[in-house]
Amino acid sequence: MKKGSSQSSYNKKMAKGFFITGTDTGVGKTIISAALITAARMIGLKSCGMKPIETGCTRKKLKVKSLKLKIQDRDLTPHDGMFLKKIAGVNASLDLITPVRFENPLAPLTASEIEGRAVDIATINKAYQKLSRQYDAMIVEGIGGLLVPIRRNYFVLDLASDLGLPIVVVAKPGIGTINHTMLTVNYALKAGLTVAGIIINYVRPPEGTPAEATNPAIISRISPVPLLGVFPFLNDFKSTTIGKAADRNLDREVIKKYIAG
Repeated sequence: MKKGSSQSSYNKKMAKGFFITGTDTGVGKTIISAALITAARMIGLKSCGMKPIETGCTRKKLKVKSLKLKIQDRDLTPHDGMFLKKIAGVNASLDLITPVRFENPLAPLTASEIEGRAVDIATINKAYQKLSRQYDAMIVEGIGGLLVPIRRNYFVLDLASDLGLPIVVVAKPGIGTINHTMLTVNYALKAGLTVAGIIINYVRPPEGTPAEATNPAIISRISPVPLLGVFPFLNDFKSTTIGKAADRNLDREVIKKYIAG
């Protein structure tokens, strides 16, 4: 890990909000980020989403072809970033919401080595600072889990620490999630991060397994941080649908504790 990341020099003027991480890839961090954006809006806050790094972006078709054309982040479409921008209903530039983009759907370090462009942490920091001055609450979606490498000796954990936001851990509902969730939560706490809580998220329809039925209660009992809710599988991703699910299934009081006032 990067030494001293929790003492970032610009943490003094941080907007309130959350950094969303997951126990694994494919746990639905983007949907939970959208849910927290709407939750912040429901308590009267002007909220904005951010996906600082996105891999697996789609390359735009260019009318003019040139062997000398330099690959730029702006030539790549960040679908998660665009979704968060739409849910938040903000006019912020996509270059601020998702300042670092790669085409290969890999860990940032791997994608950056393949594409020949290192992740510029300073660019992320500047984009975050600019957005945080414009909005009351920032919901920042990480990429993968806490130990996904961004640069050599710099991980998602370090980015969360640099931004100074409490983290929300998104977990799957089924078997295996207790171990993955406890590993993520306890590692984050030992690294000095504030963990606001855990959200169990159904990215697929419920299977009705004993694990799904019992995991929330067990996690609530053994976790050192609260369970903020069990988020249901959604048939559509409209803002109104996500907002209703957030209102019904997430702990508004804990959310308000961290981002209001």
